[in-house]
This record gives sequence, C-alpha cells and structure tokens, in this order.
Amino acid sequence: MSSWKKIVALIDIPRLGSRVVRTEKGDIGVFRTEDDRVFALNNSCPHKGGPLSQGIVYGDKVACPLHGWKISLVDGKAEEPDEGQTSCFAVKIIDGMVYLEV
Repeated sequence: MSSWKKIVALIDIPRLGSRVVRTEKGDIGVFRTEDDRVFALNNSCPHKGGPLSQGIVYGDKVACPLHGWKISLVDGKAEEPDEGQTSCFAVKIIDGMVYLEV
C-alpha cells in the first residue's frame, strides 16, 4: 500500500537544485529542473555513493559531486560509458506542493 507525503513547497527547491528528504529507506534527493519538473532519486550515486543532492543539475540529469558521473533524473541510470543505476521515487506537484510516494 502506498501513500503520498507532502514534503516541500516547489518554490523552496531552487531551480537546478535539490533538497534532501530523510526516510526510513534512506536519504532521497528531490531535484528541480530549470523548467520546474521535479524528480526524486536515492541520494547515493551508484559509483561510490556520492551525495547526488550536492551535484549539479542540468537538463534532466545530475552530475555526481565526487567523480562527475552523469545520472538521469528520469530513470536513475548512469550515462554511458559509465554503468549503474540508483532508485527512483514517484513525485507529484499539487497546488505548488511537492509530494513523494512512500
């Protein structure tokens, strides 16, 4: 059974930035693109566990701050030639508030 949890106002996530949500499953990075799309990923890079929320967001990707791996915000996959994937979580925006499926 899933439920949606209100986590933050969209305006409180900077464009091309992120926020971290602490959950029982671990930290989740919630990312906002330049065009106000929102994505949620496990906050750990599949390479060496770098905190993705501290990376640079561009387009629909985030660059890991440790070694520059490019991770898709859409599906959590590393961009070739790198290999690996991190978990994605469902998000939605209602009346300017971001909700995370837990």
